[in-house]
Amino acid sequence: MRTSANTMIVQTSAAAVCGGQGALAASQRLAAIETIRAGYDRYIITGGEAQNNVRVSQLPGSYNTEGTYGRGSYQATTTYQPGPTVVSGSHDQGLSIVMFHEGEPGAQQAVGAREVLGPDWEEKVKKGVSFCF
Repeated sequence: MRTSANTMIVQTSAAAVCGGQGALAASQRLAAIETIRAGYDRYIITGGEAQNNVRVSQLPGSYNTEGTYGRGSYQATTTYQPGPTVVSGSHDQGLSIVMFHEGEPGAQQAVGAREVLGPDWEEKVKKGVSFCF
């Protein structure tokens, strides 16, 4: 979300398997992509927030009783099978950035958006961020 001519807030939400670091890496790539899309070359991260909404729960299990009857007695064994474990939720990350054109005052301290994205930066700008690694 653009907040002024040269500032922006970017937010990402990453799957539980990505972890907080994966969400942060995705946010950094998104900041670089949005900097280029906005017509700028470099950016500085001026603030950040993270939230871990990952939950792990276990579904109900089941009991199974097997028994035998013989000679006037009953012998039984009960076993418990735990239910499956379910991981849900996400790692969320938000960054505030200030964007710069090459040569502007403050740009020398900023991170190069194309450098962050690497040699195939043009393809990444077209596709956007869809993974956390």
